Amino acid sequence: MLVIEGLTRRFGDRVAVDDMCLEVPRGAFVGVIGRSGAGKSTLLRMVNRLAEPSAGRILWDGADVSALRGRALRDWRARCAMVFQGFNLSGRLDVLTNVLVGRLNKVPAHRSLLRLWSDADRAIALSALERFDIAELAAQRAEHLSGGQQQRVAIARALVQEPEIILADEPIASLDPRNTGLVMDALARINRDYGITVLCNLHSLDIARRYCDRLVGLSAGRLVFDGPPDALDADAARKLYGLEAAEVMDAAPSAPAHPSAVPFLAAT
Repeated sequence: MLVIEGLTRRFGDRVAVDDMCLEVPRGAFVGVIGRSGAGKSTLLRMVNRLAEPSAGRILWDGADVSALRGRALRDWRARCAMVFQGFNLSGRLDVLTNVLVGRLNKVPAHRSLLRLWSDADRAIALSALERFDIAELAAQRAEHLSGGQQQRVAIARALVQEPEIILADEPIASLDPRNTGLVMDALARINRDYGITVLCNLHSLDIARRYCDRLVGLSAGRLVFDGPPDALDADAARKLYGLEAAEVMDAAPSAPAHPSAVPFLAAT
């Protein structure tokens, strides 16, 4: 279980996350919603320790993540995989190598430095690409892929880390409706088939309601909603989105209905 206790992050005089308390059981698919600047990205980055908390604690199965250093912190970042809005792929490298980067924490130091991949590691990476229907792109340079393809490569890279939790920071922000559906379906199937906990920052309330079994709403860094999607009524939406609430609540569907038609092989 992920437990967040009094988590706060300040940037000078500005408070990005303000005394956040939250519990997320293993296997949950949680959508983190709210306006831009609400603190969603900062929250996820603190869980992964890419940003340091100003106060509070982060616990995973009772272990204090906020106290980890050195090798223990690197191990946590392997167990707690990040998927970024900007994909964070190396454009000049081929797709397979980009996915294999997710195996770096699983190989001896000398092999990781030289990127000497074993046949087993390559098989794992190819299997992940097959699960997202993009194995035929393995030899292509990442910079030649569409945004939706790049994001699925990034999710495949996260999956080969063998994580216990995936943090997806606005993974569909720059994608068209079709690719939005493909990427969200990929995350939903990882959650369902592997039992991996997923926390996903989303700007679209429609998408959040469609895919997530729980919504956590932030406003000005504070937790103002926590519950199932159908409990998010107009009053709660106004706390989250202010004058934009009516527009958000009435938003038309923008992605194919879940589940996806994209093949996803059974978990191994």
